[in-house]
Amino acid sequence: MKKTFISLLILLQSTAFAQTKNTPNLIPFVKPIIGTQKMGHTFPGATVPFGMVQLSPDTDTLSYEKDGKYNPDMYRYCAGYQYDDRTIVGFSHTHFSGTGHSDLGDFLIMPTTGALQLNPGTANNPAGGYRSAFSHANELAEPAYYKVKLDDHNITAELTASNRVGFHQYTFPASDQSHIILDLMAGIYNYENKNVWTFVRVENDTLITGYRQTTGWARTRTVYFAMSFSKPFYQYGSQNNSKKEVYRGFWGRFDQAHNFPEMAGRQLRAYFDFKTTEGEKIKIKFALSPVSTEGALLNMRTEIPHWNFEQVKQESQALWNKELSKVTVEMLNADEKINFYTGVYHAFLGPTTYMDVDGSYKGLDQNIHKANGFTNYTTFSLWDTYRALHPLFNVLQPKRNADMVQSMLAHYDQSVHKMLPVWSHYANENWCMIGYHSVPVIADAVMKGNAPFDAMKALEACATTARHKSFDGIGYYMEQGYVPDDKSSSSVSKTLEYAYDDWCIAQMAKKLNRMDLYEEFSKRALNYKNVYDASIGFMRPKLSNGSFKTQFDVLSTHNQGFIEGNAWNYSLYVPHDPAAMIQLMGGDKRFIPHLDSLFTMDLPDKFFAETEDITRDGIIGNYVHGNEPAHHVAYLYNWTTQPWKTQDRIRMILKKMYHPTPDGLGGNDDCGQMSAWYIFSSLGFYPVCPGSEQYSLGSPAVKTASIQLENGKVFTIEAKNQSDKNVYVQKVLLNGKPLTQHYITHSDIMNGGNLVFYMASKPVKK
Repeated sequence: MKKTFISLLILLQSTAFAQTKNTPNLIPFVKPIIGTQKMGHTFPGATVPFGMVQLSPDTDTLSYEKDGKYNPDMYRYCAGYQYDDRTIVGFSHTHFSGTGHSDLGDFLIMPTTGALQLNPGTANNPAGGYRSAFSHANELAEPAYYKVKLDDHNITAELTASNRVGFHQYTFPASDQSHIILDLMAGIYNYENKNVWTFVRVENDTLITGYRQTTGWARTRTVYFAMSFSKPFYQYGSQNNSKKEVYRGFWGRFDQAHNFPEMAGRQLRAYFDFKTTEGEKIKIKFALSPVSTEGALLNMRTEIPHWNFEQVKQESQALWNKELSKVTVEMLNADEKINFYTGVYHAFLGPTTYMDVDGSYKGLDQNIHKANGFTNYTTFSLWDTYRALHPLFNVLQPKRNADMVQSMLAHYDQSVHKMLPVWSHYANENWCMIGYHSVPVIADAVMKGNAPFDAMKALEACATTARHKSFDGIGYYMEQGYVPDDKSSSSVSKTLEYAYDDWCIAQMAKKLNRMDLYEEFSKRALNYKNVYDASIGFMRPKLSNGSFKTQFDVLSTHNQGFIEGNAWNYSLYVPHDPAAMIQLMGGDKRFIPHLDSLFTMDLPDKFFAETEDITRDGIIGNYVHGNEPAHHVAYLYNWTTQPWKTQDRIRMILKKMYHPTPDGLGGNDDCGQMSAWYIFSSLGFYPVCPGSEQYSLGSPAVKTASIQLENGKVFTIEAKNQSDKNVYVQKVLLNGKPLTQHYITHSDIMNGGNLVFYMASKPVKK
């Protein structure tokens, strides 16, 4: 039975490869190095679309802890790689893309020559360890392929990957002292006690298996591996740097440091020795599993049953071409085309596959489950990605997005709290950020007809999550209609985001004819009004006694009732009812100048100095594009009498916040959200309110675009008279008929057709 399954999977992989042969080669337009400098927090290494393995270089080994406190320098290394660094420590197999917090960095491998060194050294003294200097001149990063010269060891490193297997190829010089180091101590956001336990088993002279259990952001995380060499090693050993325990058992009767086939401890580094000839290639296949070493071996033997590195690279790049070509665009210049396809690449890095090839995965309850009829995913950074990434998937990746929802529902079933994911990865809920933003992802899928799952069960899960009184101020919110600032931090942000999530539940309930839930959550959706202070024209923290907080600064991001934002940006967060929000704020007469000033005023550095997620690079005036709460704001002019200002602002943001350079992102890419904003806005429309069928129109940056839909239909976009100066839309035709509103619907796209923008250098002000 297992052989039949594996043969079928190989056949499907071969068929997929054959189907991509006629797709355009878009690989040259993707630059994974974009966002690796400053605070983009992307990684340049090898992975496939939504892959479980992200095999990438790490450039330093800073500790999360410094003098007993958080080390702020660590923030630069959320993805393990910083472009400005001049040394590489090694290549690890798991990375987040664009996050503002981190974990992972599992199973670091480093090839070396010369005297064996089993510590990484430091950036200031690289010769004191196994790390190596490198130059960007000798570095190449493409989708599913990474190459670099390790100068200190005279080794060329090449990386590629399948979904669950990292494939290394190291070209050595002639040496009797060639080593492969497996560092099980290394990690991202690492600290002394992060490793709970590691185990390594030498099966034979080419095969190693084991696991690593860590705590941290995910506190009960275990990853299993199988590591296979293309050439037998002639000796091996390990260094156990674990603290001495009072009880050590009776293992001391063995020499465990040399050629001993079992290694166990909290802080392990292993090495494998080879004798190499000039130009000899040693290859490594490194498979991961959330379940067992047997599962890792099955993944390896299924996905890469051979040693042809170039074949894996070609097949994996063919997978990328297949996904990238779901949207074919003509842009004004090559730089913008690179921005666009690198955006698609970053958007399709996650969520990530979380199951073996046979569907087995470890659940939130720490038991082994089987994903029947869907692919199980993890890495749900929902506070970021509900806004544009998951709506983008409902257009470009509907099957995958439906599977992601089923993964969320499986999480709910396994949750002892009976809650949907907040921010989850690797069978863990880490509770990062606010809101219950699985809800808009699920609602968006249901409202857009992409719900091949039990929608009623999903609705119940949403309602149950939203009524969980002990979570993050929800009890107060339900009782008082807002989150009191003296009871729960980030109170205004929570109130606003809960109100929007509640609106999503109401829409789903109405569609499914649960009018009791519709009425309950429609009422809750109005709670945003309870934190609006008309006397100052901003949302403002309210105390449990009903009074507004007196000590309040509308510009500051610190201790003002908001998370990763200030009152200026967050007060505009009512995505489910912009028209009512504008009236609340005084109508067009007051609102338009207010919104204008957001983009033109000066925000001194002191107002965001204590918020590491916000930097000057991501700010235009006081509009913070480098963080998510205001991503919809430029589109709000569409609910006023001056919609042409949306068009101008969108094109300005596209130009200022995205560049085809290592520092080309104005903030963390946040698991693809920043990139999804770019993709939608370049196409000319944006989901201001996920859970609604509407996409608000902007100003397209494409000359033409063609979206190949999974239902077999094609939706095309054309911008006539497109140029850098012609940013204003004169008229819009949908299938030859003039649009009279400032939006299109999801059905318009899914039905296929043609959207034509007529562009000019001056706005239409009627």
